[in-house]
Amino acid sequence: MALKANKILLIVIKIIVSSGLLYFVFERTGLSQILKTLSSINIAAFIAAVFLYVFAQLVSTFRWKLLLPEGIGFKKLFSLYMIGAFFNTFLPGIIGGDAIKGFYLYKTTGKVGLALASVFMDRYLGLVVLIAICAVAFPFGYQYLQGTNIEWIFLAVILSFILGSFLFFGLRIGQQIKHLADLYHYFHIYRNERGMVGKALLLSVLVQFSGFSAVYILALGFGQNIPFLSLLVYLPLIILVAMIPISISGLGVREGAFVLFFGFIGVKPEAAAAISLSWFISASAGSLIGLIEYVKYKKEQINITGQ
Repeated sequence: MALKANKILLIVIKIIVSSGLLYFVFERTGLSQILKTLSSINIAAFIAAVFLYVFAQLVSTFRWKLLLPEGIGFKKLFSLYMIGAFFNTFLPGIIGGDAIKGFYLYKTTGKVGLALASVFMDRYLGLVVLIAICAVAFPFGYQYLQGTNIEWIFLAVILSFILGSFLFFGLRIGQQIKHLADLYHYFHIYRNERGMVGKALLLSVLVQFSGFSAVYILALGFGQNIPFLSLLVYLPLIILVAMIPISISGLGVREGAFVLFFGFIGVKPEAAAAISLSWFISASAGSLIGLIEYVKYKKEQINITGQ
């Protein structure tokens, strides 16, 4: 009962944070200005962003499949991936998308360790590439952060990620936790499959650039010709900030970060907020495939139970 109350309290706090930050952005920028900018978007740009989102989920499914043994069909995994994406977008805080993916994979394989390890590594490899892209782009795009003091935050993020990875994989601190101990067996397998991990990392690059391209195209759809190099510097930081579990699907946090970062290169606040919101809306539209897959999955379960 106390656990349920704490979960409800956490969701309420996230709603308050998202609402407060969105109110701050709208108040500073002007809601009417943002809506006016949103209404001016090129529809072809928005549709392209939706397709890029779905494409990224397809590539992510290929990456996830690499981390799993033979015998689990791509169609099944794509269905689970989209269900997870739907839950992440529309039901955050109630149940996480990664949790739902892991649970349904466990129901399919009967191996809880495999389910947890593959979902964790799928997410981790994506983060590795995201931070690597930002690190490589940083020296070439330093002018986009120069004088903002944010460059120090960037360095702190990289060092924190390296330290966290060392503690978790090098010192294996998670092995002391009962439910995580089984994961290290699969981590050991992944470590010895360097070719597979290399392929997964390359797919992660494709996933990240799909997201960057979607933002670039959406910006063009609003008449904003943003240097692509600036996206490689800003977007990883924005994505990482939005991933902090203090808001609903990153709403408010992401929009504030867009306004802040892209303001450094002269993008007007209403345009930056509109780009952020349209990116979220395009991803939400693409993730509706997960709702269809979830309904199909539940119907299959009902049919199996009724037999």
